[in-house]
Amino acid sequence: MEGENRPWGHYRVLDEGTGFKVKRIEVLPGQRLSYQRHASRSEHWFVVTGKAEVTLDGVRHRLEGGASIDIPSGTAHRIANPGTESLMFVEVQCGGYLGEDDIVRLEDDYGRIPS
Repeated sequence: MEGENRPWGHYRVLDEGTGFKVKRIEVLPGQRLSYQRHASRSEHWFVVTGKAEVTLDGVRHRLEGGASIDIPSGTAHRIANPGTESLMFVEVQCGGYLGEDDIVRLEDDYGRIPS
């Protein structure tokens, strides 16, 4: 399946079906995804390599390879790579709607919040 480049790194959909989607996500050193929430899906993140700083509703969690965290639907969340090497994690999405337009960005380092 095709991948998508983003300002923070890259992702590729590994599998998807009714009610689920699995992505491999790479975050470049010093980069982070937008602080966001989703109305229609929950996510589970499993860190494969690197170090992650995950923010859930304002609370920070540090994760390394082999660790995972759940993001309930509606929870504000962000993942950042504070390390000097790439961060790779697997994201499993579950829910009734899994489109990229379900993202509500609260903060974004790359100017992707409409005025």
